[in-house]
Amino acid sequence: MKKTRKQRRSFRHLNQFDRDRIEALLKAGHKQKEIAEILKVAPSCISRERKRKRKNGHYCARTAEIKANVKRGNSKYQGMKIENHPQLKKRIIRELMEKRSPDEIAGKMEKDKLKVRASTKAIYRWLYSVWGQRYCRYLCTKKYRKKKQTKKPKREMIPNRISLVKRPKQGEHAEGDLFVSPKKTRTTRSGALIVIPSSQLLIGRMLENRKPSTMVKKVNGMIAKISITDLTWDNGIENKNHQEFSLPSFFCDPHSPWQKPHVENGIGLLRRWFIPKGTNLDKISEKQYQEYLHILNHKHRKSLGYKSAYEVSLERGIIQKIPELKVRN
Repeated sequence: MKKTRKQRRSFRHLNQFDRDRIEALLKAGHKQKEIAEILKVAPSCISRERKRKRKNGHYCARTAEIKANVKRGNSKYQGMKIENHPQLKKRIIRELMEKRSPDEIAGKMEKDKLKVRASTKAIYRWLYSVWGQRYCRYLCTKKYRKKKQTKKPKREMIPNRISLVKRPKQGEHAEGDLFVSPKKTRTTRSGALIVIPSSQLLIGRMLENRKPSTMVKKVNGMIAKISITDLTWDNGIENKNHQEFSLPSFFCDPHSPWQKPHVENGIGLLRRWFIPKGTNLDKISEKQYQEYLHILNHKHRKSLGYKSAYEVSLERGIIQKIPELKVRN
């Protein structure tokens, strides 16, 4: 004969309304079993409730609710799982000391199918608690608390932007971008750079601010004496007035700097040779910036057959003559 599996009774917490009914029914002289049937709970639930939630020897619904909330609040604490399993805690500490991140530790435990393991979030909760805070020094960030999330202002979209996928295949394309000072300097000065991929020519200007009107003025001045067909930009708000540029503009997808790799490499060259990351651009004059670009444009590049960007640009008709290299004393 097939054994029938005993059905598990559904469980629920008593609320203030239930406790008020229990108090009223007890005062009316009802028995424990009768109260359990009315509330649709087990008689043992009423028994426990009566024993633990007393005031002056009698059941009090208000006192019962307060005690239940306190007990429920203390039933779990931050980092409880790791603190209750010494072997798990020991393993996590050991791997943190071996310069492993919480994500690595949790992932490896899941891969090894350990019976007792902790997720990445559980490890971070333990680390940010009083129990695990001393081990935060082994994290790469060295932070002892979770970084507070701030609401970012709503980003203003560029009107009438044309996607990069619609850019014609033929033509002499160019890519543009800005590089800025670190936030701690609180300066609005930045550098604009345009790179022509076919010749690796670098053209730039320093900007006093990142206003769209300033950007239009500087960009039109930069491209006035060169022969290119269009420009490619990212989605920075400084390009809001792109329709005022003297050439058509196309835009990369959001968060896709790899779609304009040549200008990213050009900024990288400037950073490596002359303007390291973290430099306050208030200290870089327009004259200095132009000298840096001249030096880079005169370099003999392997990708250009050991010709300079100026030489290739002259051959392709992008520029009419090679500017003289002016070096400061």
